[in-house]
Amino acid sequence: MGFAVTDRWSIKNTPSMNAEQFQLWQALLEERTGMTLAPERKPFLETSLNIRMRELGLEDYDTYYQQLVVGATEARAMEWSILVDRLTVQETSFFRHPGSFALVEDYVSQFARERAAGTSLNVWSVGCSTGEEAYSLAMLIHERFAESDKQLFYGITGTDISLPTLSKARRGLFGRRRVEQVDPLLREAYFQPTDAHTLQVNAVLRERVCFAHLNVLNLDQAPMDDMDLIFCQNMLIYFRRWRKRQIVTRLADRLAPGGLLVLGPGEVTDWHHPELERVSFPDTLAFRRRV
Repeated sequence: MGFAVTDRWSIKNTPSMNAEQFQLWQALLEERTGMTLAPERKPFLETSLNIRMRELGLEDYDTYYQQLVVGATEARAMEWSILVDRLTVQETSFFRHPGSFALVEDYVSQFARERAAGTSLNVWSVGCSTGEEAYSLAMLIHERFAESDKQLFYGITGTDISLPTLSKARRGLFGRRRVEQVDPLLREAYFQPTDAHTLQVNAVLRERVCFAHLNVLNLDQAPMDDMDLIFCQNMLIYFRRWRKRQIVTRLADRLAPGGLLVLGPGEVTDWHHPELERVSFPDTLAFRRRV
């Protein structure tokens, strides 16, 4: 897209976005990602846009907006991908929300006991961000399957809307501070230092985890089906109530009989699916597809 970088202004004196401009950007973000931006998030939007505009040598919101909605398709798509990465919250950590992982551990242990040798556990991490969630699931499953006297297999697919984020997830490289929260035994078993400040998830886990680009507005196009476990946490909070229900219903339709859908506690209320039943487990929101 050939933009020149300029230093004619700084973030300290970024232009204020008027109400009409904010509504346009709100609508664009929701139309393309489904995520809503509350009015109190206007300063965040202004700052994020201005940082990117400065990199591109642009000085006003309207010009940047037009570059995102008109012009060459490939250039538009590339720039939109960069901006989405700036605007989406990528707050995540290993084994975030212990209650949900405790439930998954119970489910995986039961799976190992009841399934025949050679069976594969198919897992989907929705909104996987930089990969901590997917790799946490991999460590948990690998440990439980290693305790079984049967040979069992598993595969995990992590999906996210942000291409730069997925690139980080595939590398499996994490700063030491982020890995410190992992149990020392798991850290020793599944991470290898690459330098004084960075560790990498080992090949044993990385070969069982793949990452793919997916906008949750396009779940009907996702190739995943008959999933034994779908893990979707800390993502639905950014969507309107009706959109949350739509997304969860589409995820539920991808579960295999007996499959488990784990959501973030409180993220969805008053939702029901004729083929699913609520799982009773402390500090969790989960549903199991009837066999």
